[in-house]
Amino acid sequence: MRKTIVEMLKRAGNDFISGESIAGELGISRTAVWKHIQKLRDSGYEIISQERHGYKLKDAPDLLLPGEVQIGLDTQIIGKDMDYYPSVDSTNRAAKALAYHGARNGTIVVAEEQTGGKGRLEREFFSPRVKGIWFSVILRPNFLPKDAPKCTLMAAVAVAEAMRRFNLKAEIKWPNDIMHGGRKLVGILTEMNCEIGKISYLVIGVGINVNIRRDEFPDALQPIATSLKELNGGKDIPRVQFFRAVLEEFDKLYRQVSAEGFGMVFELWRRYNVTLGQNVRVISAGDGESFSGRAVDLDEDGALVVETAGGRRTVYAGDVSIRHG
Repeated sequence: MRKTIVEMLKRAGNDFISGESIAGELGISRTAVWKHIQKLRDSGYEIISQERHGYKLKDAPDLLLPGEVQIGLDTQIIGKDMDYYPSVDSTNRAAKALAYHGARNGTIVVAEEQTGGKGRLEREFFSPRVKGIWFSVILRPNFLPKDAPKCTLMAAVAVAEAMRRFNLKAEIKWPNDIMHGGRKLVGILTEMNCEIGKISYLVIGVGINVNIRRDEFPDALQPIATSLKELNGGKDIPRVQFFRAVLEEFDKLYRQVSAEGFGMVFELWRRYNVTLGQNVRVISAGDGESFSGRAVDLDEDGALVVETAGGRRTVYAGDVSIRHG
């Protein structure tokens, strides 16, 4: 209901809209309207009230509130349901709990900060308040469990396509790290719950460094991390607009994958990738074995094919670093 009130205030522009008009459209009392306005103010909306004229929206917060993100959101599946947290330990943990209790396909969990976010290989993910976009999406796809790892590539491509809409160049390092100049912008973690031959649900967690200055990163991250703001010449990126773009690109790809498979995802991934054709060092997940070679292709499962002195090897999971020179 508050989302509808925000929409009405935005449609009114610089004009006031009476509490009576809002109450009539929503079928509630003027007192209830006033209570909703107070809640919106508490959330950061600057709403002016004037006797005998009503209410006018002066400013909206750059918070990832469902009522902001969903206004004008052009999706069919992703983001129709959203759970919002000012702070949470991990959006993936919250999303898995929702998925277990039956949350719909495409449900989003988003937070202004994470206090215990994790990336691949259980690495901590720096997720400061209102400086990034920290979210997870719940998917209930129609494809087989063996195809689930390809969704990490799909998520990376969705963010890369959103960056393109903001004239920012993305570079994807296999499998799903989005980089710029060798420093990391985006981390993605996919977790699956499945039965025999069927995916119950996937939870894909995405962390995007949006408006973090380089000196705001912890000392250990400053040489290896960056943000969209840094790519944008030090100018802030509007988080709500960018998040909306990510969800729209995600929705488009997910619907295409569900209907036609991952062919387009692989094509777009190759367009953005900075791994293929490079000399790489691989540390395999699990046994920790390391080897070096030249990354030459993706196989049909999205695994990395590496040409080594002893022949071709396929990497399904592990840590891949690019060796320059």
